[in-house]
Amino acid sequence: MDRAVDAANLGVAAAGDLSVWGLFMNASLMVKLVMLGLVFCSVMVWAIIFDKIVTLRRINKQATAFEDRFWSGGSLDDLYESDGAKPVHPLAAVFGAAMGEWRRSARIPGVDLVRGGVKERVDRAIGITVTREMDRLRRWVIFLATVGPVAPFVGLFGTVWGIMHSFSAIAAMHNTNLSVVAPGISEALFATAIGLLTAVPSYVAYNVISNSLDLFQDRLEGFGTEFAAILSRQSEERA
Repeated sequence: MDRAVDAANLGVAAAGDLSVWGLFMNASLMVKLVMLGLVFCSVMVWAIIFDKIVTLRRINKQATAFEDRFWSGGSLDDLYESDGAKPVHPLAAVFGAAMGEWRRSARIPGVDLVRGGVKERVDRAIGITVTREMDRLRRWVIFLATVGPVAPFVGLFGTVWGIMHSFSAIAAMHNTNLSVVAPGISEALFATAIGLLTAVPSYVAYNVISNSLDLFQDRLEGFGTEFAAILSRQSEERA
């Protein structure tokens, strides 16, 4: 009887501390490790989300400003010297790669700009640059794609482990009073809650960011195609 009363009193005391910190401190070591891992992943997820949002806004703004200068009718050579030679954003990098290859080809003595394979080299330079720039922009996005589906299961593992630990403690106390069962179950379920709070933003952000990156890639490829056509026309005019 005394043991049952003591266990009930301990359960009431534990049940009274259902704060985030209390649930963490009262959890078993394995559940604590799961929680800490999920919190770390959540911090990483939000850092990546913030970085990608800022980066996408910046490069789209820079791309718009560059396209305004490109289509203003100014000299392509001057634009190459100011933006293409040392590009600071992806669209300028695509322009610089294509223009640089075309200029190097044009300086070859006796080269045929129309039939000398210049167009193929320019197209290849554009394609490689687009791929390189998009790989750089997509860095860490795979982390969002991984955390999204995995985090709930990691949290569930913490919950299962916590429930097993709670049942072992209940068996040792020989008491199934709700005040004894509830604290351990609450601590275990808290791991699943953290897993969901980590997974949902990651999954949503991955879809939104991936779509935005796909649209920006289309923008780069579209610009590259238009610029390659311009260089091809200039090559025919020089021939």
